[in-house]
Amino acid sequence: MAGTKTLEQSLEELDAIVEQMGRQDITLEEAFKLYHQGIKLCKSCNDKIDKVEKKIEMIHENEESAG
Repeated sequence: MAGTKTLEQSLEELDAIVEQMGRQDITLEEAFKLYHQGIKLCKSCNDKIDKVEKKIEMIHENEESAG
């Protein structure tokens, strides 16, 4: 999937957003925009983590049934 961020890229972007939101000179509008981006990134990260957890569970179940 072209254009899809990796989990690591999303986490780095979240980190940058947190830094930006910590600035003293940020406007309310900028903070709101960053907050919205952060929420979307968090959801994306959670979805990616859930997919990995499901794959791990499937592998574990396959190993148990084959063992």
